[in-house]
Amino acid sequence: MAVVPTPPAYEGGDLGCLVGELEARLASTTPGRRLAPDLAAVVPDASGYVLVLVDGLGDAALSHPAAGTLRAARRAVLDAPFPTTTSVALSTVATGLSPAGHGIVGHLMWVPSMGRVVNTLKWVTPFGARIDFDTRDLLPSPNLWERLAAAGVEAVTVQPADFEGSPLSRMLYRGCRFEPAWSMEDWVEAVCALAGPGRFVFAYLWQVDFAAHVAGSRSDAYAEAMALADETWSRLSERLDPGVGLLGTADHGHREYTADQKVTIRGPDVEGLVFAGDPRGVQIRGRIPGSLADRAGCDPIAVAEARPLWGPDSHPDLGARLPDALLLPPPDRILLPKGFDRRLIGYHGGLDPAERRIPLLVRTP
Repeated sequence: MAVVPTPPAYEGGDLGCLVGELEARLASTTPGRRLAPDLAAVVPDASGYVLVLVDGLGDAALSHPAAGTLRAARRAVLDAPFPTTTSVALSTVATGLSPAGHGIVGHLMWVPSMGRVVNTLKWVTPFGARIDFDTRDLLPSPNLWERLAAAGVEAVTVQPADFEGSPLSRMLYRGCRFEPAWSMEDWVEAVCALAGPGRFVFAYLWQVDFAAHVAGSRSDAYAEAMALADETWSRLSERLDPGVGLLGTADHGHREYTADQKVTIRGPDVEGLVFAGDPRGVQIRGRIPGSLADRAGCDPIAVAEARPLWGPDSHPDLGARLPDALLLPPPDRILLPKGFDRRLIGYHGGLDPAERRIPLLVRTP
C-alpha cells in the first residue's frame, strides 16, 4: 500500500497563508487562511508591503556562500503548495488559495475543456506546440489583486518585461498593474518607486531557478544568480522607506539528478495512459500496470487518498482536473514519461523537504 506524505501546512504555515496574512493586514479581511501566530509575529506591521519571490530559492539554498544577506534575513520556514512548481505557487500568490481552490494542479495539467495536457507555465503542449487558449479567466474571481483594489489597496507586480502579455501573466495578474523591467537596475528602481502606503508590490526574480535547472547548484552560473538575488535583497533593504514592510520567499526548492537517476517511462504497457504533473510527482489518468510501479520504485496513490495534498479548498473543476492516481518517486529518482524534460539537472514538484521548504525573509530595522 502506498504511503501518502503529509500535506503542506495549508492551515497556518504555507505560502498561501503568507499571502492571506498580508491581505488581511492591508484590507482588514481575507477569504484565505492566515499565518499561525508564531509565524505572523515575525511579519512587521506596515501600511504597505513588498513581497519578493525568488524563484527556486528553497530554504536549503540559503546555505550557499553567496546567500549571506538572504540567510541573515531568514526569520522562519514555510511550505510551498503541492505540486511544488512555479505555476502552482504563483497561482496561490494571485488568489491566496491552495491549489485545490485556484485549480492549477500541476506544471503539466489535464484541461478538461480542451481534452489535453498543457504546460501551465508556457501554455504549450508537453511537446512544445503552442496552444491558443484564453487564460484570463482561468483563476477564480475575484482574485487577490481584485480584492485588494476593492479595499482601496493598489496592487502592482514588477516582472521581467518579456513576461508582459504572456498567457501565464494574463492568467495570474488580472486586475494588477504590470510594471515591466528591462534590466535588474530597472527592476530595483521600479520596486523602490512604486512601494508605499496603501500598496502591495509583488516582485519576481527568476535567475536562481534557471541556473539550478540548467547548471546545478555547484556551478558558476548558480553562484552568480545567487549573488544577484542576495545583492538585490540588500539594495531593497537599504533603499525602501522604513515604513514599507519588505518580505521575501520562494515558490519551491530543488533536488539534483544524474542521468542514472532518471527513469524513462516507455513501452506498450503504458501506451494508453495520460501523464501530467512533474517528474517528481507524476499524475496519471488510466489504470496503472504493476510493471510501472516496479519501475517507478513507488506504489501509485489513488486520487481519493492523495486529495489532501492539493489543499482544503475546492475549485468547481477540481475533480475533472485531478488524475486517477499519483506517483511520488523516492528522493533519489525522477520519472520521465513522453513529453517530460530529461535535459535538466535540478528538478522539483515533489514533497521532499528540499522541494517543499521555503524561507520567509523579513527586513528588520
